[in-house]
Amino acid sequence: MIKFGRSFWWLLTLIGVSFLLTRIPELASNPIYTRLLVTLLIILFVNAIWAGFSLTGINISRKSRISRKQVGEIFTENFEVHNRSIIPKIWLKITDQAALSGVAGSRIITWLGSQQNYAYLAYSLLENRGWFTLSPTTIESGDIFGLFLIRKTFQSYSRLLVIPHTFDVKGFPSPFGNLPGGRALRQKTLEVTPYAAGVREFVPGDPLKRIHWPSSARQQKLIVKEFEKDPLAEVWIFIDAQADMHVKTKVPEFQSAREYWLVKYSWMKKSPEYALPKDTEEYAISIAASLAKYYIQQSREVGLVSAGQNYSILPAERGERQLGKVLETLAVVQAKGEIPFWHLVSSQISHLARGTTMILITPSNDEKLLIVVMDLIQRGLMPVVILIDQSSFGGEEDVSLLEEKFTDQGIMTFVVRYGDDLSMALGSSKFTIDSRIMYRKV
Repeated sequence: MIKFGRSFWWLLTLIGVSFLLTRIPELASNPIYTRLLVTLLIILFVNAIWAGFSLTGINISRKSRISRKQVGEIFTENFEVHNRSIIPKIWLKITDQAALSGVAGSRIITWLGSQQNYAYLAYSLLENRGWFTLSPTTIESGDIFGLFLIRKTFQSYSRLLVIPHTFDVKGFPSPFGNLPGGRALRQKTLEVTPYAAGVREFVPGDPLKRIHWPSSARQQKLIVKEFEKDPLAEVWIFIDAQADMHVKTKVPEFQSAREYWLVKYSWMKKSPEYALPKDTEEYAISIAASLAKYYIQQSREVGLVSAGQNYSILPAERGERQLGKVLETLAVVQAKGEIPFWHLVSSQISHLARGTTMILITPSNDEKLLIVVMDLIQRGLMPVVILIDQSSFGGEEDVSLLEEKFTDQGIMTFVVRYGDDLSMALGSSKFTIDSRIMYRKV
């Protein structure tokens, strides 16, 4: 792509004036104007040829060792510019057009000799969740006077996944499982489960697929395996992604890259202490990600339900692979849904087993949620409500009244406000686990 620089129009104006001067009879006899016109035309011609070769043999590559980072961390990329041509490059302007915060990959190179390479590191502070394509990257060059500008764009298929920011939850006081067993109760079952409890002698009626052949060969009689249910109940996390319920305060944009980095942190290679933005959506996503990590580290099966831009249900599983799925799903969740949160929760009641722990995260103060939560308790489910106070984020709705109604009904409730230390806010509760499904105040 060829573009004319500002100096081109000045030169074109001088050429036009010089040509007009050579047409004036009184000045036509003076050769200086003719020489000036010829000189300007030669400059224009030579610089046009120079600009045409300014990007020949130029290639750029950008590499990163990590394709997955967390919000608030520093992402490092290695840029390499290669000049495979025999013609040296006087100047190169590199523009990083990736949708990451700041302009960390943009540079201006003043000289790149023949068959030489230029490498540098770029640091980007990750402030937004989601998938990001690490491209395009544009290189611009031209002649020494800037008359002609040649631009070339390089595409890359590398992508970066920015997962939600998580914090350490040391003791979230969630309820135990009920019918599936809780933390200590272990029940034998006739079903085949991943949990083998032992072996016993075969009795008529036992299915042949439960025979343990190595033990049968050693004892010279048929031995069958016994199984037990999962001693820990499932945990389901519900996120309110209704667009009308969330509040976000806009952050002023930075006018330059230098201002951006001076504000964000002082040392280029040291990540700053990250603080969640004044956005109820980001608080909800961060809480959900942190609790999912907390439960999976306790070998619990965790599922996820949200209704943002898409209706998403992630079946409950355990293990690091499941944590990766949860974080990847939360990375792209956006509060653009239309389904009320109470309706989302009620639509899933019939699909959950008794004793399931349900984490409900919402900034809504709709009292219909209280009715739904009471229905959950009657069905033997274990709800935990996390209310995000809109008023502390600049919203109009206050959740204090709804919190009081939840606590009066003995429902485990947490209130999170802007600026709270989430580890502390979710680390204590006004309730203890009762022997029944309901909770008891302390």
